[in-house]
Amino acid sequence: MKKYTVPKTMKALQKLTSSPGADLIEIPVPKIGNKEVLVRVDAASICGTDLHIWEWDSWSSKRIKPPMTLGHEMAGTVVATGSNVDQALLGEFVSCESHITCGSCFQCQSGKPHMCPQTSIIGVDRDGCFAEYVAIPEKVLWHTDQSKLPPDIAALQEPFGGAVRSSLAHDPAGQSIAVLGCGPIGLFSIAIAKASGASRIVAADINNYRLSLALQVGADEVFQPSKLTGTETASWLSKIGDHGVDIVLEMSGATASIDAAFKGVRRGGYVNLFGIPPKPVLIDIAEDMIFKNLTVLALNGREIFETWHKTRHLLETGLVDISPLITHRLPLDNVTDAFDLLKSGNACKIILEPNQQ
Repeated sequence: MKKYTVPKTMKALQKLTSSPGADLIEIPVPKIGNKEVLVRVDAASICGTDLHIWEWDSWSSKRIKPPMTLGHEMAGTVVATGSNVDQALLGEFVSCESHITCGSCFQCQSGKPHMCPQTSIIGVDRDGCFAEYVAIPEKVLWHTDQSKLPPDIAALQEPFGGAVRSSLAHDPAGQSIAVLGCGPIGLFSIAIAKASGASRIVAADINNYRLSLALQVGADEVFQPSKLTGTETASWLSKIGDHGVDIVLEMSGATASIDAAFKGVRRGGYVNLFGIPPKPVLIDIAEDMIFKNLTVLALNGREIFETWHKTRHLLETGLVDISPLITHRLPLDNVTDAFDLLKSGNACKIILEPNQQ
């Protein structure tokens, strides 16, 4: 059985006060509960949610209770186990589902834990993985073959899973697909649609850098609107192919983009809503949904753990290569630079390596 020497203290990026930013500080290595494991973090990735917390927007100021260690996308090695956890897990390479569900509500007992109203999120409701070590409940561990997925790719399984669920909710094979919003989830979705046999993939975003990445991972055509009204994008979508675009994946949450999705998709088409709007959105339900006979899905997160199995297949077999979307790798000491890069719009997935000097 492997044995690991764990230090008493570690570096961690913590939100210490109710204000923008966060601090890289030395704190005690977390104690683990009897159903938890301690994971040495080999790679962690910054998410848009982390940026919201860093900037201390209206959502995060209501949800986050400092002090809190940020981060929820990770991969690492189990170095200690709780009293009710099999010690054979020591040395296991793992990722994790960031949503920790209650197990006893209607949704959990009905096989839909991803809808659990009592969900606690790593890096949001409890300390996260932008640290050298993190405590994780055994039940959300996802065992990963490091010979097939290196730490940086393994850390992306959690966000990639969100794209897998949304992209495959309607079979993309032989369909024209539009992805609105080319952040990481949108870019993942383009690669998944390509691997799944979509007949044509188009993408729209206001950021030229992200559009260049969209072409790199499989988009056939990209569009950059000159105005943020949605009208231009809707007109462009309606001219895709001989009847307009079949499926629109709205990944940005921007009001104009949501409007474009409904107005631009073909009659009888499909709209999947995954991006989260910062405020309520006005939709013409009669003209843009009912009279067009649309099928609309609103989706959040991953199906636990069904989506993870699909994710593993796509990544381990090489059907989808997301390595071009890892644009930067930085030690945890450079975390401020990482957030600056993300805010600049000239980055996609940034990998932090907490245990690299």
